[in-house]
Amino acid sequence: MPSFTDRVRAAAPPSAVAAGLIAVTVGVTSSAALVFTAAKAAGAGPREIGSWMLALGVGLALTCVGLSLRYRAPVVTAWSTPGAALLATSLTGVSMARAVGAFVLSALLVLLTGLTGWFARAMDRIPVPLASALLAGVLLRFGTGLFSTMHGSFTVAFPVFVLYVLARRIAPRYAVLLALAGGVLASVLTGGWRLDTLRVSLAAPVLVAPDFDWKVLISVGVPLFVVTMASQNLPGVAVLRASGYSVPVSPLMTWTGAVNVLLAPFGAFGLNLAAITAAICTGEEAHPDRTKRYTAAVWAGVFYLCVGVFGATVASLLTAMPHALVLATAGVGLLATIESSLTTALSDKNAREAAVVTFLATASGVTLLGIGSAFWGLLAGALTALVANAGRRGTATPAGPAAAPPPAQNRPAEAPSP
Repeated sequence: MPSFTDRVRAAAPPSAVAAGLIAVTVGVTSSAALVFTAAKAAGAGPREIGSWMLALGVGLALTCVGLSLRYRAPVVTAWSTPGAALLATSLTGVSMARAVGAFVLSALLVLLTGLTGWFARAMDRIPVPLASALLAGVLLRFGTGLFSTMHGSFTVAFPVFVLYVLARRIAPRYAVLLALAGGVLASVLTGGWRLDTLRVSLAAPVLVAPDFDWKVLISVGVPLFVVTMASQNLPGVAVLRASGYSVPVSPLMTWTGAVNVLLAPFGAFGLNLAAITAAICTGEEAHPDRTKRYTAAVWAGVFYLCVGVFGATVASLLTAMPHALVLATAGVGLLATIESSLTTALSDKNAREAAVVTFLATASGVTLLGIGSAFWGLLAGALTALVANAGRRGTATPAGPAAAPPPAQNRPAEAPSP
């Protein structure tokens, strides 16, 4: 019978806990300001902003923990960052009740995609090399950010990089955790933290009954759904597929949409699959055993709950934390994932050119019609593959199901999770 210590280690592996913490830190610090801006655009005060953070935190906790335990895979969810950016510019002059109506419509549309299964069928047609190239393109700016940060914050970013490289040699399982600890110490010694801005306070739910105004539904609700699906859920599924996890897509859409509908009146404007933060929890840095990496996503859910409960405190913590520390830690945490994604993307010579186009277009960060580069990168890669393979016989076509086990040369280094 396993001892209490063994059970604790199984439930809370240090590397998985660290991966969950880093994922939440990166997710919150990179986009929480957009959430606050969007809430203020709709006329939200401090209580309403706290309620938004609470609703989002609870929603992410429920979906991260519940879906990860259900499928024994690192299913990480997040709020819609492009959705928050859209709301920040679209909610000016819109009442809070009408904004909530738009949130409910967007969530219902996500729920409908899960119940009908059309999004899952579309995702099953994406080839593995293109999905891997898309993931690498999404993560590229975080990898380069590790080194570009050294220009202005060398004393913080460089120790993080050096400690990571040394720990990969000595204690690879704890490399990111040790790098994070070293970065925190370096930033404290150099005076990078502004602790005088910290304020501790709890968030409380504020219920706002939805008002369904057709103009707001069309101008805000429908675009919110489109950017959430194209810029968040699409790369989110690609992360899972590129990492070798064959989680059914439709239930993920169904449950995130259902939870979003319930929490929308409290400020949960958009819940979806994560991409960048998910990659932190799906890589080998989270856990050497692929079948145990779901614990990283579970811990991400726990930390998201803390973010929601202490919504106002999180805002002050973001102000106090050195941005260079976040960028450097995210960079080292994603190095292994970027490496494996590029390896898989370029492994099939018939899909290599299309994969490179997907990677470059995604990494460009281009936004057209309010839709992010992940969608356009995948579209560009698919068109390239279609033209390149037109008329070929006996070669791999660009429309092979990504959910099925890929050919041997395209498989990730480790076997997929059951």
